[in-house]
Amino acid sequence: MNDENTIKYLAAPPFLSDENESLAYQQVMGNGPTIIWCGGLKSDMEGSKASALHDWAADAGRNFIRFDYYGHGQSSGRFRDGTISRWAADVGQVIEDLAAPEVILIGSSMGGWTSLLTAIQKPERVKGLVLIAPAPDFTEKLTWANWSDEARRAVMEDGIYYEPSEYDEPYEYSRELILDGRDNQILDEGIDFDGPVRILQGLADSVVPASYAQNVMDAISSPDVTLTLVKEGDHSLSRAEDIDRLIRTVKEVCRQI
Repeated sequence: MNDENTIKYLAAPPFLSDENESLAYQQVMGNGPTIIWCGGLKSDMEGSKASALHDWAADAGRNFIRFDYYGHGQSSGRFRDGTISRWAADVGQVIEDLAAPEVILIGSSMGGWTSLLTAIQKPERVKGLVLIAPAPDFTEKLTWANWSDEARRAVMEDGIYYEPSEYDEPYEYSRELILDGRDNQILDEGIDFDGPVRILQGLADSVVPASYAQNVMDAISSPDVTLTLVKEGDHSLSRAEDIDRLIRTVKEVCRQI
């Protein structure tokens, strides 16, 4: 088996317990900055966009890493025990242990939040961002804000709320995730990042509205931020033409770094 298609495991720092934790990842060794895929809530590294980027990086001879957050995919832990702090720490751990000195983060949905938090925390390493329907602050501004009083009581009193989803199982929102999300809000205070940022946003996105992407763009301090609106694009932006656009965008940011 080609080593670049082998799933490996990275020892992660204990965040919620003293037990050993591990992050599953796949890596392509190549040239230039390390491009790191940061997926969305409850997604894993086998998704179509991450897989397409992996194949492109292998063909182009680029450094690339895709991984599963704690409690996602083939990494250890329970999803319901995860928080934004934990998942952002996972991105940081991948950078510190596996990446080249310069990094480009590709953040999809929640991955936009973890990418932005990491860019703020590690400006010496993160040099560029590509964000797909980015959802920083979503636990408060998109989730909590749209929940019923019943849902809010459930998560605070019972510690967990199961929100129906379009997928096989509901989303598990824990009280810890909501509270930790409040501690990691970044849109209102502004996002201090000076590198190139490219935002891709579908106008048919039923999860993160296009106006939210505009808010993200406005919050980032860099003068080099562009927002591309895709007329019929949904939240995943996973059609063939969407993936082609994503790869073109990543190539553009690579040329600038």
